[in-house]
Amino acid sequence: MTTLLTIDGLTVSRTGDRRGATSTARPLVSALDLHLDAGARLGLIGGSGSGKSLTSLAVLGLLPEQLTATGSVRLQGTEVVGATDRALRPLRGAVAGLVFQEPLTALDPLMRVGTQLAEPLRRHRGLRGEPLRAAVTEALVEVALTDTTRIAAAYPHELSGGQRQRVAIAIALTGRPQLLIADEPTTALDVTVQAEVLTLLDRLVAERDMALLFISHDLAVVSRMVDEVIVLSEGRAVERGPVQRVLSDPVHDDTRRLVASARAIDDALEDPR
Repeated sequence: MTTLLTIDGLTVSRTGDRRGATSTARPLVSALDLHLDAGARLGLIGGSGSGKSLTSLAVLGLLPEQLTATGSVRLQGTEVVGATDRALRPLRGAVAGLVFQEPLTALDPLMRVGTQLAEPLRRHRGLRGEPLRAAVTEALVEVALTDTTRIAAAYPHELSGGQRQRVAIAIALTGRPQLLIADEPTTALDVTVQAEVLTLLDRLVAERDMALLFISHDLAVVSRMVDEVIVLSEGRAVERGPVQRVLSDPVHDDTRRLVASARAIDDALEDPR
């Protein structure tokens, strides 16, 4: 089995305050270990501030300037920590694609959708002219978007939330990555659209035989999308294992609290009285 992603002792810390002084605050991610084989599906779950999203950004070397990563992150054998943008450019999109939580901010508001899709198609697949235009249409069709001419000519704000997220997924897949990282991809969507996007992601990952790193606080969603799970709390991995075992028989107190909270919400939705 080919290992696509290996994380050893990943620690993410603040580099300093506004004056450049070194921060003594606890790390935002602390000594995280993780590995993901080709075709495997792994979930990262935890509450707000647990380090889930920072981990996804660290995988592609996309942490904000005020944060520093130490340890090791190897993506298809290439060390990400400390690498330059030039060195990481061939990995971003072609080896790993990233779907962000909020597509309205992930997409460029000043560029038409077709232009945003065309850019990675040119970069990763060298397409030009009519083959490029055909590939843009094909990418939109693949994520179940109809009226492709109108959508390609639209700006992000002219689309619905579900349409924007489908476009974001299409962009993440243009480089034909072996790993898809989905960071809370349905949080900003209503329940019906959420279900449609999850079904779409599930199908595309299966059809392309991609590995999936799925990040969410929603336990019901995670249980549907992955086989293994790591629970993060205050930047540390506190529990890991098969998703059904972890959610049905949690060992760590923080996992128990997450499961209890999810059940309480489900009960309240079933009986709003």
